[in-house]
Amino acid sequence: QVHLVESGGGLVQPGNSLRLSCAASGRTFSNYAMGWFRQAPGKEREFVAAINWNGGSTGYADSVKGRFSISRENVKNALYLQMNSLKPEDTAVYYCAGRSGSGYYRSRDFYDYWGQGTQVTVSS
Repeated sequence: QVHLVESGGGLVQPGNSLRLSCAASGRTFSNYAMGWFRQAPGKEREFVAAINWNGGSTGYADSVKGRFSISRENVKNALYLQMNSLKPEDTAVYYCAGRSGSGYYRSRDFYDYWGQGTQVTVSS
């Protein structure tokens, strides 16, 4: 069992930046592939970014490529999402997710563990 807790969400103006964190506990964090997903009101939860166990491979949704960056610090059991040049359409609840494995995964169906989410609102 892996317990995930997100933090760092908030209200930010368009064009500004925000950094989300996800703290993991319960199992060896380095054994887990991790991802970020988001869900806007009335929409399905969608893939944002994913990272493999050692950070050597990452993947991004087209909508955030070049603006968002996923990273991890295994010694701290932490996952991050640096979000730059934020747009109103980035407004959503952001979730971190994890699953045992060495690759990285874009589909939410592959993830076994989820955090409770953190709200990100981009508005002037």
